[in-house]
Amino acid sequence: MMIPTSEAPAGAAEQLQNIGEATGVFNLTWLMIALPLFGALVLLCGGKRTDSWGHILGCLTVLGSFLIGAIQFLTLLGKDADERAYNQHLYDWLDSGNLQLGVGFQVDQLSICFVLLITFVGFLIHLYSVEYMAHDLRRRRFFGYLNLFISAMLLLVLADSYLLLFVGWEGVGLASYLLIGFWQHVPDYATAAKKAFVMNRVGDIGLLVAMFFMFDQFGSLAFDEVFEAVPGASDGWVTAIGLMLLLGAVGKSAQFPLQAWLLDAMAGPTPVSALIHAATMVTAGVYLIVRSAPIYNLSDTAQLVVAIVGAITLVIGALIGTAKDDIKKALAASTMSQIGYMVLAAGLGPAGYAFAIFHLLTHGFFKAGLFLSAGSVMHGMHDDTDMRRYGALRAAMPITYACFGLGFLAIIGIPPFAGFWSKDKIIEAAFNDNIALGLCALIGAGITAFYMSRVMIMTFFSDKRWDSGVHPHESPKLMTLPLIVLAGGAVLGGGLLINDGIVTWLEPVVGHEEAHHRMPVWALTALTLFVIVVGVAAALKMYQFSPVARTQPQGGVLVHAARHDLYQDTVNEAVLMRPGQWATRFLVWLDHRGLDNLVNGLAALLGGTAGRLRRVQAGFVRSYALTMFGGAALTVLAVLVVRL
Repeated sequence: MMIPTSEAPAGAAEQLQNIGEATGVFNLTWLMIALPLFGALVLLCGGKRTDSWGHILGCLTVLGSFLIGAIQFLTLLGKDADERAYNQHLYDWLDSGNLQLGVGFQVDQLSICFVLLITFVGFLIHLYSVEYMAHDLRRRRFFGYLNLFISAMLLLVLADSYLLLFVGWEGVGLASYLLIGFWQHVPDYATAAKKAFVMNRVGDIGLLVAMFFMFDQFGSLAFDEVFEAVPGASDGWVTAIGLMLLLGAVGKSAQFPLQAWLLDAMAGPTPVSALIHAATMVTAGVYLIVRSAPIYNLSDTAQLVVAIVGAITLVIGALIGTAKDDIKKALAASTMSQIGYMVLAAGLGPAGYAFAIFHLLTHGFFKAGLFLSAGSVMHGMHDDTDMRRYGALRAAMPITYACFGLGFLAIIGIPPFAGFWSKDKIIEAAFNDNIALGLCALIGAGITAFYMSRVMIMTFFSDKRWDSGVHPHESPKLMTLPLIVLAGGAVLGGGLLINDGIVTWLEPVVGHEEAHHRMPVWALTALTLFVIVVGVAAALKMYQFSPVARTQPQGGVLVHAARHDLYQDTVNEAVLMRPGQWATRFLVWLDHRGLDNLVNGLAALLGGTAGRLRRVQAGFVRSYALTMFGGAALTVLAVLVVRL
């Protein structure tokens, strides 16, 4: 997606505008969402009759959405910067008291970037999955889940209100649960899906609370009405809304302290990992923060917390990536770290919003390529994911090696590959804002170079460590073609920055401001490249020039901590799970020993009393007469005593 900074030639711009207006392309925004949703309904409800052609339908629906989005993008290019926003109102949804909300979609410079990324990369992943899942008996259902995921993600980024965004947000959560646990017959995979689902629900509480606050303060959940009213709110309310939105983003984008689900999400098929970790689900939190820029611009506290969360996560993810021998989990830790860079940039306000989206777009290409290349390696290695049983695969899998290598050069930030341009801009902006944040970003770049070089060397270089009977081979063309296209994005993605193209494109939506440079840009670039070279050299020394053990060595305290995800699961269990267990056990005890005893004791008292009283009711007239006589005698005696 090349975004020019200058207007297109008058004739071309007018022609593109006429095409868009003649076709009413912006009136078809709903169709972009409806196409994959229709595919999901057919594939999930059509039964075995759709098995033979279901994968074709799944691919075509996403391709159709991409074509509509591409035409919309080209039409926007032909318009002036202040005319590149369209709203489509479909119908009134809620009309209850002060809450009046319709279902509508918003196409602008920000949302169209996500539309193109989701549909284009999503289509490539669908195409790759045709061959990757060819022998799975439930392939048709898998494509139905993929379509559902794409539809929900498009709804999320095209919604014109927080409430409609939340519908897509939850749809993405449902689809991810279904995809991560697709092979639910394996208990660990089912557990991983539940873990992702529950941890995301924790973050969803934050988004819900933020929406409650907005409605209480502004009386609306529509973007335009909230952003228009937010300057009139107090600093406390703006900060509270910003922090609650951040909690939602933290859960969806696997940021500290809710990042632990992402590594276990590798349980699903590899195309799921590429879809979730590259172009869609984990980027939703970044979208939420950047879309809410008018809120964060009014709260320095909320912005600072966002930046700190991103800085912590990018370092944590990088450290975890250094100790993973599972190739997919190493890439998942990388995703956690790279999303941390995006969140850090978003926390820098107008100085970083555009660079957060820039890195999100380039990352979508090279990380999807890395994941799909890892799937290609697994395909040739009998589904083995342990890099300690790889080595020297470059000759056996030349196309996969080349595509993975280009993605590797992009993610570590070697010029002129895409990651160099996008990540260096974030490091630069971080240093301009705060030296501590800049150092975190710089250190993360060095660790990224180390762990990604480790993955590259252990997989394609070093000594051959294959199991007997394993014969690595290149993947079929239907799998390698998407790899080649994505590798092209990893090489050419930096073109988005030509003449500040991405900055100029997004400025009408998110704004932009130039920060004061603490040090010359060339010096910071040189320093970053030096740190990267050090990381690569360290990996070469440890894994290329030294033998790689086929079994995982013991390692020190830090290595042990990294292998166990820095004990985040332990912390979550201690802080969240254990107290809940204790509270549950106490309530069960209280129910059994307290409430049950009270109810049962009262029942026993009434029953015993009734039993004793029943004995008095003998049914003999003489007994009743004697009782009446005795009662009368006691009454007379009492009266006499009182008178005396």
